[in-house]
Amino acid sequence: MRRADLADADCGIAQALGVLGDWWTFLIVRDVAGGTTRFDALQRELGVSRRALTERLAALVEHGVLRREAYSHHPPRYDYLLTPKGEGLLPVLVALQDWGSRHVMGDGALTATARADSAEARRVRQLVDRWLPAVTLPRHDGGDEPPAVPGRWTVLYLFPGAFAPGDQGLPPGWGDIPGAVGCTLEARTYADRHELIRTAGAEVRGVSTQRPDQLRAFAEYARLPYPLLSDQDGRLAAGLLLPTFRAGGVDRFKRLTLLVDPDAVVRAVQFPVTDPAGSVAEMVELVRQSCGRPATR
Repeated sequence: MRRADLADADCGIAQALGVLGDWWTFLIVRDVAGGTTRFDALQRELGVSRRALTERLAALVEHGVLRREAYSHHPPRYDYLLTPKGEGLLPVLVALQDWGSRHVMGDGALTATARADSAEARRVRQLVDRWLPAVTLPRHDGGDEPPAVPGRWTVLYLFPGAFAPGDQGLPPGWGDIPGAVGCTLEARTYADRHELIRTAGAEVRGVSTQRPDQLRAFAEYARLPYPLLSDQDGRLAAGLLLPTFRAGGVDRFKRLTLLVDPDAVVRAVQFPVTDPAGSVAEMVELVRQSCGRPATR
């Protein structure tokens, strides 16, 4: 099939490829989702020629995937931002990231964790000194908020899925997936250490790709004193290229914790997390050292 034929195909995949074109286009959307929104910065990150980048940006704007927003009028300069249509591509990026990590760079095994020397672990360590994407996420108790509390240090722990007994139930085969079990223990351990972490100078937020109603049921069951946030649309996952796996028909975070400073910059990471309760104790110490306030056990 020729490229020109794609727009007339009765297949959503073919029509999507007619818009997205080539692999550079996916990488542009990836970087824009991560906060690289200006031409020179995109060219520097991607290493693509100015002509090729100009053509692809123009095509994405024409198709309504990106929109331009002026930040300088003399000379004219623009930020390239995702439209709602473009944000609809984020789950596709998350799925591609998972497929590449599992089947191209990995051995194809389904796991909710990773080896410490894996490509995923190296990528997560590179998050240190990066800003979080400018997104807001739904809270389990209503409303939206950014993943890091403005003006405060934030312990942001990402977990595969936590479920209230008798509610939606665990996904099939959950207990057989390495690293999937332990979310309730992790959440409750953070609840037990919540006041200690706040006294040390930080807030706690938990993030999952579950729906807000699922998170609400679990938060009420576990009596959590801090909010849980839903990244069900993949905005945070795609923006930071966070490690995920797929179970029960849903892309889910591998267990990972970020320590974020008051300016929303990542200052420390924990990954892989193989001991959910032990990782909380380590994070308390990281908070104490980073915030510069004494914390007693």
